[in-house]
Amino acid sequence: MAKYESVIEWINSNIDNGTLKPGSKIPSENELCEMFDLSRQTIRHAIEVMAGDGLLESRRGSGTYVADQRADDSLRSVVAVVTTYVDDYIFPSTIRGIESTLSEKGYSIQISFTNNTVNRERQILLDVLDRKDIAGIIMEPVKSALPNPNMDLYKRIVGRGIKVLFINSFYPELDLPHVSINDEECAYKAVKALINAGHKDIGCILKLDDGQGRERYRGYLRAVTEFGLPFTYDHVNFIDTIDIKDGARALSRVKERLKGCSAVFCYNDQVAGMLMQILSEDGLKLPDDMSVIGMDDSDIARMGVDGVMISSIPHPKHRLGEKAAQNMIRLIHEQKVTFNATYEFSEDVILRNSIKEK
Repeated sequence: MAKYESVIEWINSNIDNGTLKPGSKIPSENELCEMFDLSRQTIRHAIEVMAGDGLLESRRGSGTYVADQRADDSLRSVVAVVTTYVDDYIFPSTIRGIESTLSEKGYSIQISFTNNTVNRERQILLDVLDRKDIAGIIMEPVKSALPNPNMDLYKRIVGRGIKVLFINSFYPELDLPHVSINDEECAYKAVKALINAGHKDIGCILKLDDGQGRERYRGYLRAVTEFGLPFTYDHVNFIDTIDIKDGARALSRVKERLKGCSAVFCYNDQVAGMLMQILSEDGLKLPDDMSVIGMDDSDIARMGVDGVMISSIPHPKHRLGEKAAQNMIRLIHEQKVTFNATYEFSEDVILRNSIKEK
């Protein structure tokens, strides 16, 4: 955290808890310098940032005061909904759940897409800061397993009084709520389904850059260690967003590391389908030579590859959208939030013929 951000955080905290009310004067620059043991230049920068966000206003010869902007919530009637991809098979159903729930309460939505890039995410967040009608943001994080350069903007948005709720994943650096599936628990159930079918040498293919991949790896590890199965990093494969776009070329490298495995847990159905296609083209019989399980229970899982339908865990797409919207409404309307807006769905395995009993 930059030094000036600690000053912003303290002022925001005192505004939120009512110590500093709209129209009240904040401590002078000299007092803040002494409180935080910082230079006047640093204190002044913090005040300028908050003034730029409309949270403080400086009056010549008088001092700096808390602006009245937070009190005018009647102008805020829009919830920004930001996801990674427009063509993601989870998104359409999720957005319908969000939109139907918010519209019942009189909110409109503005939809944006980051394409899973931090530059696009930053531009969207800056646009939110420029507007006066945004009450909240329902946000799908960008590559949430990696450090993100946009944490400063999220803190400014929260300081502005705009509610933030993440979907599908979360940033561990921010103490903000999320609505998602319980990735660790669902991954555990998926791997357990392979174990229950008699498999012992189980590999995995997981995403390196998304938080879901991190949590699903926890679930994979928990299942393998709990049941006393052999573990080797040689069978653990991490891919990223670019690898998934590359498809067959990237997964061709992965298949070499799965030698010796009789089963594999895949990050999602898309990855499972691509892997099965590659293995089938290489002459392997599925599921005889390799049992496969994915996640999301998408059309890919139900259509399958060469007559082999993919066992999977469903994603609660529409229900997740509804829950995210319901919790966002509560966040907006409850001045002092006393409930836990984080919610994680627990889903069960749907078994199909991609898993062979050993």
